[in-house]
Amino acid sequence: MHEVIVCEKPTSAEKIAKALSPSAVKKTYNKKVKYWELKKDSKDITVVSAVGHLYSLTPDNPRDKVYFDLHWAPAYEVNKKGSGYTKDYVRAIKKLGKNADSYIHACDYDTEGTLIGYNALKYACGQNDLSKISRMKFSTLTKKDLLEAYDNRIDLDMNQVDSGIARHVLDYYFGVNISKALMKSVSRAKYRYLKLSAGRVQTPTLAILVEREKEIKNFIPEPYWLIKAIIEGEIEVNHVDGKIFDKARADEIMSKCKGKDAVVDKITLSNSTTKPPVPFNLGGLQSEAYNVFGFSPKKTQSIAQNLYTSGYTSYPRTSSEKLPESLDFKSIFGQLSRNAEFKKHISQLPSKLKPNNGKKDDAAHPAIHPTGITPQGLSRDDKKIYDLIVYRFISVFFEAAKFETMSTTLDIEGEKFRFKRRRVTHKGWMEHYPYRKIDNEEFPDISKGDLVKVLDLISDEKETKPPARYNQASLIKELEKRELGTKATRADIIDKLYDRKYINGTQQIEVNQLGENMIDTLSTYCKDLTSEELTRDFENKLEGINNNTSTCEEIIHEGKKEVNIILGDIDNNSKEIGTKLYESYQESNIVGTCPNCGGNLVKRYSPKTKSSFVGCSNYPECTTIYSIPKGTHFLKKTCEKCGLPIISFGKPRQRACLDANCGKDKTKPYSPEEVGKCPECGKPLLKRSGRYGEFVGCSGFPKCRFTCSVEELESKLE
Repeated sequence: MHEVIVCEKPTSAEKIAKALSPSAVKKTYNKKVKYWELKKDSKDITVVSAVGHLYSLTPDNPRDKVYFDLHWAPAYEVNKKGSGYTKDYVRAIKKLGKNADSYIHACDYDTEGTLIGYNALKYACGQNDLSKISRMKFSTLTKKDLLEAYDNRIDLDMNQVDSGIARHVLDYYFGVNISKALMKSVSRAKYRYLKLSAGRVQTPTLAILVEREKEIKNFIPEPYWLIKAIIEGEIEVNHVDGKIFDKARADEIMSKCKGKDAVVDKITLSNSTTKPPVPFNLGGLQSEAYNVFGFSPKKTQSIAQNLYTSGYTSYPRTSSEKLPESLDFKSIFGQLSRNAEFKKHISQLPSKLKPNNGKKDDAAHPAIHPTGITPQGLSRDDKKIYDLIVYRFISVFFEAAKFETMSTTLDIEGEKFRFKRRRVTHKGWMEHYPYRKIDNEEFPDISKGDLVKVLDLISDEKETKPPARYNQASLIKELEKRELGTKATRADIIDKLYDRKYINGTQQIEVNQLGENMIDTLSTYCKDLTSEELTRDFENKLEGINNNTSTCEEIIHEGKKEVNIILGDIDNNSKEIGTKLYESYQESNIVGTCPNCGGNLVKRYSPKTKSSFVGCSNYPECTTIYSIPKGTHFLKKTCEKCGLPIISFGKPRQRACLDANCGKDKTKPYSPEEVGKCPECGKPLLKRSGRYGEFVGCSGFPKCRFTCSVEELESKLE
């Protein structure tokens, strides 16, 4: 009897094969694709692997104006440049999975993983008989969990399959059709090609960022005053009114209290506790990794996925904040104790292991946790995420931290001032989670009625500040709160907005002119596309497939109807939309002012040379042009010598004037200085000047490519 197990990735296939049989034999198909053969329970088992999605949606007729009739085709046929590597995997699964007696779907247990395996079985193996297909469900790639998943296989969840199909079809309907219509509107209005992108979740996400950007731009600061006194012991005490917006009131307080001492009016001691954190779900891990290490959500998700496929942690794309008792906590802690640093904390765990679970749940997977397997050869960043997961896992089992707070009110000529001090009385979980600062302040030795000397009285004038821009972690939290996107897709959506040049900034997300005008234009002419409600409604309906409250066919039909409405709005306002989008694109690419004619310097792309450059907007009347290195960023600073923008480029990042010849005397012919003989070919070495400053290069370039810095010259010629 021949059984075929289809996995999502090669690393998963290896783990499953070795878990089922230590004597599993590794083989290769076409010298490229690894697969495994083994015997178990009188079965000949073949374990094969996909590499993510092997099949993509494509239109039945590419000549259709609108793509609603779609079918699944091999990814390497749909995206010939980006998915060519999938061809050998499709062929391997076709050959090795042909005419098997039974099939096991062993891809990740979520919507995407389910769809990946289903398509591989249906289209590569040609398998439509669900009675021959069973499903392995596991949250870690440990031998114990994999054997348990194999021995307790379940039926393939067709609701999960339908949910995955409906999501992909919806995203195609909205993303491809609407992006195509927007680009067509530009070509109609301006006879120019402009690559634009819109999407079911992408566009409402951009709208959230634009809304915040406008709040910041429209914000009018308001002056206020903070009055504080510095008392003995260098303790800062604040007036109870907090922000004072009436200057006369601030002046009155200062006049009354200047030169006066304070009397201790009231002292209150109180106790409080801080519960342990809850276990990580994906959003929680992404947020904490951003706050602690500055890692982008996409980077954290990628590292967490690698840790999972290596068997070190559980499946990361989970919404759950709960750790079920079935995980066998004692066994995991026993294995983790092989690490001396972890053992210090694990040895202090309470005898009864009860985690502080959160509210959020996920039917497919528990919260993220270590498996106990000792990692080998982790990179520095991978180790940071692994340690973060382990310490969070340990800390949730400890008791709450306890604090004592001293709240003190002082009286200065009838005006009340307050300060607080907090000290730890029991560290609890905080002693075992090194990523949180513990408040432990000293209490001053004072009593009610004491006279306290005021060393200084300060009236600090400030202005109210606009709301802060989102960072990547806070935006993911906002999307989660608004129920936009999924745990697995939110980081990708943010990445796509960066790729499309709608947003920029690393610490804070700034919307550029193209992104802002995109939302303004779409909000004016096709408001449904920017609507959170529409996107959220579809998300709820997609979730409803799993609960049998909606069907794949109903959602696809409704999606087609909504897209037709949006496409109609775009078509009816095509010229206005195209003109505004092109003008905003032009405006977003302005990097400075032309020094020769005063026109705009615009970043452009040359299809002929496949490179970017900066040219004057008044071309062909003005032919000013500057070449720029690949990966150039334009900084807000300008060159002190010529006023052109400063650019950043290269790795490590370097800065220079946009004009590579800035500072040179252009009236004199350039004659590089000869400084020696090339150690590689013997031709003269010349001192030259480039973006990086002065350097030494061989006069035989391009046949001889020897270069070095001026500082290195002497050692190179020895």
